[in-house]
Amino acid sequence: MSHKFNLKQYEIFSKKIYRNISVPKLYEHAIAMEKGSAISDVGALMVYSGDKTGRSPLDKRIVRHPESQNNIDWGPINIELDENTFMINRERALDYLNTKDRIYVVDAFAGWDKKYRLKVRIICTRAYHALFMQNMLIMPTREELDSFGEPDYVVFNGGSFPANRFTSKMTSRTSVDLHLERKEFVILGTEYAGEMKKGIFSVMNYLMPLKGILPMHCSANEDPETKDVSLFFGLSGTGKTTLSADPRRNLIGDDEHCWTDEGIFNIEGGCYAKAIDLSAEKEPEIFNAIRFGTVLENVIYDKNTRKVDYSDTSITQNTRASYPIHYIDNAKIPCVGGVPTNVIFLTCDAFGVLPPIAELSPTQASYHFISGYTAKVAGTEMGVKEPQATFSANFGAAFMLWHPNKYAELLAEKIQESGAKAWLVNTGWTGGPYGVGSRIKLKYTRAIIDAIHNNDFDDVEKIKDEVFGFHIPVSCPSVPPELLFPINTWEDKDAFRATQAKLVKLFKDNFDQFESGVTHEITKAGPISDNVFNVG
Repeated sequence: MSHKFNLKQYEIFSKKIYRNISVPKLYEHAIAMEKGSAISDVGALMVYSGDKTGRSPLDKRIVRHPESQNNIDWGPINIELDENTFMINRERALDYLNTKDRIYVVDAFAGWDKKYRLKVRIICTRAYHALFMQNMLIMPTREELDSFGEPDYVVFNGGSFPANRFTSKMTSRTSVDLHLERKEFVILGTEYAGEMKKGIFSVMNYLMPLKGILPMHCSANEDPETKDVSLFFGLSGTGKTTLSADPRRNLIGDDEHCWTDEGIFNIEGGCYAKAIDLSAEKEPEIFNAIRFGTVLENVIYDKNTRKVDYSDTSITQNTRASYPIHYIDNAKIPCVGGVPTNVIFLTCDAFGVLPPIAELSPTQASYHFISGYTAKVAGTEMGVKEPQATFSANFGAAFMLWHPNKYAELLAEKIQESGAKAWLVNTGWTGGPYGVGSRIKLKYTRAIIDAIHNNDFDDVEKIKDEVFGFHIPVSCPSVPPELLFPINTWEDKDAFRATQAKLVKLFKDNFDQFESGVTHEITKAGPISDNVFNVG
């Protein structure tokens, strides 16, 4: 559908306004007018996001306003912006939009539960951005679109048009600004589409706790027979999308959900999967979802055959695929589920000291949720092999507007009320840290997740780890028993204990910032620094 649409209330007077137009038309526009766009050998739209190939967290701003200022966790993540500067950036974005002969508008919903969903309007200048958000939001029916009315939130995407670096509070030519009271979101100086997606998530992360609902940066799936729901929390690279895309379970969503008293619902209508090293063998569900209608960002491809080389990271390691969730064969539509049975925290421990599986008490779950730990390999400089710990509160600090304790309290309440089991699953290293040990095989991690879903650990002996306090099962089907206790996989036991002590200190140093706002029980649920040894 392509027709005129009145945007005069925003002072936008573009000659052509395309509202919720079809995928083929968006393809035609992108190929004809957007540099770097091409069609892959399987029909996906390959696009280039310009200089920015990822989010710009240091350029994100929130307007400080009397109505919401006491609810925001101000600091290096939620950086404040004054009203005047927001309006300058808004005017700059509108001026840019008005220079364009064509404007794309996407009117759609965020949230599958109709009691809580938001009406969202995206206003942008690139067909790529419109298709991306048509994939990522929940598209209305023709009848819903006709009666859509005014949106709850509006995103003005100025694309690559830069912010003025000399305007107050600007640190670069990129600025991503949220005004909760105006219900507007302004983007300048970046064409990376993920800014729009995460902007809407940030809005939901603010609004839902006001209703006693827990917004979550997690994936979710469901057993088609028992209807048991599992949540998968994890930072980038931990396996959140991969492990939730299980052919034996129905996918509810891969990234953003809310937990209500009745159950969970997906915020999004699509998936945004990492494409680096993607293959049909390792991730068949995601691989097969790449087809006509999918957006592939910043991938390298053969100019003749248009076949994508997913191992080529010449542009960025953050290559991505955006597709509607119904492209996953076993997706559950509508994307809602019951109260979760299992809460799984995924961590990629490059230090090699966390076990592949551990059961957490409710207070330990709160501790690890607030910590949001994973690890990555440090840099690419010659000789640097030391892992770097990464802590992101609630496994998504960049998108959480309230203090982390607010979300942790909600999680604790939901776990207590539901009786859900909480687990810590390490998808990282074993037998030593990065550079010495090896990555835990995906088949073993899948076997562990299967064991959780099959309740195989219910009757298995579990041994308390005297350092971290959680309980480790002594056996798991299809997993070598020695793998379950990390010290058994290290040749140098003293090196294990020294590395474990280092990780414990990193945990404790990170948690210092939260101790004043949490209960003593949660603080005690962390690792014990003066008892650094392991069992098994």
